Amino acid sequence: MPEDQPVHPLIIKEKLPTHVGIIMDGNGRWAQKKNLSRSKGHLEGLSAAKRVVKAASDINLQYLSLYTFSTENWKRAENEVKYLMFLIKSYLKQEYKFYKKKRIRVFHSGDLKHLPSDVIKTIQLVTDKTINFSGLKLNLAINYGGRNEIARSVDRWLKKSTHSDTITENDITDNLDRPEFPEVDLIIRTGGDKRISNFLLWESAYAELYFSDKLWPDWQEADLLNALTDYQQRQRRFGGVV
Repeated sequence: MPEDQPVHPLIIKEKLPTHVGIIMDGNGRWAQKKNLSRSKGHLEGLSAAKRVVKAASDINLQYLSLYTFSTENWKRAENEVKYLMFLIKSYLKQEYKFYKKKRIRVFHSGDLKHLPSDVIKTIQLVTDKTINFSGLKLNLAINYGGRNEIARSVDRWLKKSTHSDTITENDITDNLDRPEFPEVDLIIRTGGDKRISNFLLWESAYAELYFSDKLWPDWQEADLLNALTDYQQRQRRFGGVV
């Protein structure tokens, strides 16, 4: 099979979404159900993330954004936040060989300046080391909030030396964290809740939504394929009439 063809028979290349965003929810509840610590749930969540990223790469998805740590997650217990920061840093370091093998380029969305310095350095290191990889473009939303991103976009626009008196939609888009990414086609949320929780608010204005009751640590390749095949059945009108 040619390398530019998806490797799964359920996937129609022409109907693949270009950009998928995933709200990876349910780590804590997964652990609670098994009488395990929340830390164990987050660790298993990382394994699920790798499975899903690999599956996305294998079917030649172009852009994938993962909601890794939100601006609201700082409200959690201090020990849990510290462990999440440790996991993010460790995961990025440990998985570089995986990124290299699959030619995955890593990006970051979110407010870097409020993250621990060692996490910032690791994010910058991995994004720099993968800059020439031409496969899946993986965007890790860390210390990310959609409202915060829009506010920072406007702030970037205001700080530019030359701009018009009136800000436009294009101005906001051009100053987002990842202006090179296309708008989101499909938002997936695991764990049973049916909301988008401040994730990619600007970019997902016309995104299709897919909700799964399965908790994130239990997600497998088949679950991603189910979401994508569901997406392929939908008619997208973008406010018009088909």
